[in-house]
Amino acid sequence: MIRLLTLYIKVKKMDDGWKKANGEDQEETESAAGAEPGSPSAPGTETGGQIVEAEKLREQLLAKEFEAKENYDRLLRLAAEFENFKKRAAREKTDAIRYANESLLKDLLPILDNLERALEHAKGGGNGNPLLDGIELVLKSFLELLEKHGVTQISAVGELFDPGKHDALAQIETSEHRPNTVVEQHSKGYHLPGRLLRPAQVTVAKLPQNQEKRKEAAEVENEEADD
Repeated sequence: MIRLLTLYIKVKKMDDGWKKANGEDQEETESAAGAEPGSPSAPGTETGGQIVEAEKLREQLLAKEFEAKENYDRLLRLAAEFENFKKRAAREKTDAIRYANESLLKDLLPILDNLERALEHAKGGGNGNPLLDGIELVLKSFLELLEKHGVTQISAVGELFDPGKHDALAQIETSEHRPNTVVEQHSKGYHLPGRLLRPAQVTVAKLPQNQEKRKEAAEVENEEADD
């Protein structure tokens, strides 16, 4: 744009010079026309050269104007394409959030079908074995679905309490289990690869008070003996 403006100013100056040269006195022009071949160049000769240079500059200016118009049109097209891209990206993001669980929901539908069949069978009467078998089938299908989506159960009973995957609801005094061992599971825990989905709710063993006091006393005696 600066280059185009500079060229325009130059052409304007050439035009002003040409107009000024044509506005000189007629006598000076006629005198220059009748000059001898060996005499200095007439002003009219210089004016003709300025006209030629001005025409060249004018052509260059028109070419630059055409180039600037093309660049401006290209800029408008790019701006429109970018705006369309932003709208398309926003729409795809919205759809991705809206339908993110579509695959999981489709996998849940067969389990829902099994539950409905078990319920219909229970309404029809008969012994409880078919109903029990139906519930076991639904549970098996559901666990397989969780495994398919990367969800695994957290083992708890018999393991040492781990606050990273266990949630202690209570403690129970017992001498049958090691202290800080999970002795009961109230609800199972689940995790995804690299992420805890839900901790297992458990009861943790601890020493009975009389044994704990004896243990503390023994530790104190050992410390005094070491001193």
